[in-house]
Amino acid sequence: MDELIGRLGTRTGIDVVVAEKTIGIVLGFLRNEGPADKVQALIDQIPGAEAAIAASNSGGGLSRLMGGGLMALGTRLMALGLGMSEIKSVARELFKFGREKIGADTMGEIISGTPGLSQFA
Repeated sequence: MDELIGRLGTRTGIDVVVAEKTIGIVLGFLRNEGPADKVQALIDQIPGAEAAIAASNSGGGLSRLMGGGLMALGTRLMALGLGMSEIKSVARELFKFGREKIGADTMGEIISGTPGLSQFA
């Protein structure tokens, strides 16, 4: 997790705390919306990912009111102070990291198997 947080901070310029929350939110989104086995393979390659996902789910009622899907993901990331260009940069960096950890084919299956995600690839 520290490696990914550091990369996001360095390459996208976002704060370390925001980077960790962002990772948890995005991985939680992928777990809910993407191909389960492929997403779990990615999560398994990121030490601390489960804790980050659990922490991101502690938003309680507000998270549930936003529903699911890509729009809810965007809303949650914007609530952290990220703009659309930062969200795109974070997504691209996460995808690069994922390709390194689980391979380009598996990461491609996650991207293509998650509604709306391909626009950020």
